[in-house]
Amino acid sequence: MEWLGSGFELLFQWQNLLIIPIGLLLGIVVGAIPGLTSDLGIILCIPLTYGMEPTTAILMLLAIYCGGTYGGSITAILINTPGTSANAATLFDGYPMTEKGHAFKALKMALYASTIGGLISAVVLLVAAPQIAKITLLFGPAEYFALSVFGLSVIAGVSNKNILKGLIGACIGIFVSTIGMDKISGTVRFTFGSIKLTAGIDLIIALIGLFAISEIMMKSQYDPEKDMKVAGKFAKDVITKEEYKRCRKPIGIGSIIGCIIGATPGTGGGLAAFIAYNQVKQASKHPETFGNGEIEGVAASESANNGACGATMIPMLTLGVPGDGATAILMGAFMVHGMVPGPTLFKESGNILYAIMFGLIIVNIFMYLIGNALIPFYANITKLPYELLASIVLSMCIAGAFSTNNRVYDVMIILVFGILAYFLRRMDFQLVPILLGIVLGPLAEVNFRRALVLSDGSMDIFIKRPISLAFILIAVISISVFMFKELRSGKTKEEGE
Repeated sequence: MEWLGSGFELLFQWQNLLIIPIGLLLGIVVGAIPGLTSDLGIILCIPLTYGMEPTTAILMLLAIYCGGTYGGSITAILINTPGTSANAATLFDGYPMTEKGHAFKALKMALYASTIGGLISAVVLLVAAPQIAKITLLFGPAEYFALSVFGLSVIAGVSNKNILKGLIGACIGIFVSTIGMDKISGTVRFTFGSIKLTAGIDLIIALIGLFAISEIMMKSQYDPEKDMKVAGKFAKDVITKEEYKRCRKPIGIGSIIGCIIGATPGTGGGLAAFIAYNQVKQASKHPETFGNGEIEGVAASESANNGACGATMIPMLTLGVPGDGATAILMGAFMVHGMVPGPTLFKESGNILYAIMFGLIIVNIFMYLIGNALIPFYANITKLPYELLASIVLSMCIAGAFSTNNRVYDVMIILVFGILAYFLRRMDFQLVPILLGIVLGPLAEVNFRRALVLSDGSMDIFIKRPISLAFILIAVISISVFMFKELRSGKTKEEGE
């Protein structure tokens, strides 16, 4: 109780309440620019925190983290280019809503779902951190492999009713993830003699090329009349009570999945968003509307990726194991300010931790207020002439790709990925399976090999461990349910004809 009181006293100092909105604005801007992730925003701002008090510094960085995760939804919805990998699942229904003239509504739901997911995650961090951290201690290579298999099972739900093309896309993504140096053996693979490919292909580089560059190329056959129709239909349409009611369940599912996945080290909001989207789609009474501008899809993905934000801090604060890349950077910021994350942190800096955990709730409340005030401004992006918008997006993509590693080579890579994605889209391939393969390929490969080393080459390890078996069974059931629904809908169509 003493820590709670002193934590509140630390939190409600004027400098903390001032730094939170500043951090959020920075995070939203950075997150909305393709290539400039919240991770990069945190890295750039850590030097600015050297002279600050620990509570003020960490709250600013947390605000950038949360603001960046939400900010990525803005470009995902408006220009079909996710600002961060965590917002890739928002593309499914966010951009189709914009094409139908419901950009304002999509942005409002993204903000609403992000805030609810973030608040639930913050409460979970505050209340259940030690208990959830104990569960994550049970995760070994077999569990991480099973989790990645579960994540890959999402392919069945996002393959546009063509699982074969989805599997081909996933194989392409997994191949891309193997380029570079093997993390276990140190062997260089598929670099084609290029030293620059030894480090592999950065996820954000692939993301920019796959979605942003290919989108610009797809719209090279620009039709002013059609484009003006989309822009002309834009209006400040409000979310109806019925839509809010329908989105309660997706937001709840997304927030819970975000907390669970976020609390598992090495995962993050991107995986949580894909899994949540797939589960909500399968549980829906009208799954055929998903991918065509369904507001429930936006609610599910955005509640999940923001629901992971607070949860990723659980293993970092209690075990000293970062939940994702952003919390790994935050862990360094904690150390800079004299706090070493781990089991003793609550004992040594309990008042500061409680101030930070309560502060995360304040961050999400401020995020809703600031986001709500800004939506009328950035929603008008759809009214820009497409020639100007394409030029701006291309410039941002090139700048974002270059800033990732400060290499012109990465700009060439995004062009290669853009051309590849363009031809795949023309052949009616979905890009998300490729992205899933790139994200989950390394997690699956490394942990599969580690598990086999531990079991002396026996595959039994994946079914003998309860958590691993549970994830594999859920993946099998998830795919089976999807295929059953597809077969049933196919028979219904045949009977109707």
